[in-house]
Amino acid sequence: MERSKVAYIISTPRAAGYRLGQMILPQLEAGTHGVDVASIFFFDDNVYPLRAGHPLGKRIAAVAERLGILLMMCDACALERGLAEGELRRGTPDGSGRTTPGEIRPKDTVRGVRVGCFPDLYKTCRLHPRTFRG
Repeated sequence: MERSKVAYIISTPRAAGYRLGQMILPQLEAGTHGVDVASIFFFDDNVYPLRAGHPLGKRIAAVAERLGILLMMCDACALERGLAEGELRRGTPDGSGRTTPGEIRPKDTVRGVRVGCFPDLYKTCRLHPRTFRG
């Protein structure tokens, strides 16, 4: 039987430290999570554990590298918190959309983290947008 593949969206307060750090990550480290994780997408203050040198971020990066998990920060969230440099990938500061993606890169993060927006996540994970339902 083929294992299910999931993508986690870490968006609610304390989701990175509590749900990911204390529930999901230990299972991934132990090999007992039960599904394959394709990606983890971080929003708002949940991007902070991905800072270079952060103990939780080091664990997340190590597991992601070992298991081939994409780690991606929301572009606007990362820019606002100093964890990226460049410009928004799919939007502009005035709220309008872009037809050509902006250039952005992670700054002072653990290894392997990317910065993007939902279309970047879909493309990288080869998942159809309808896979994600709120």
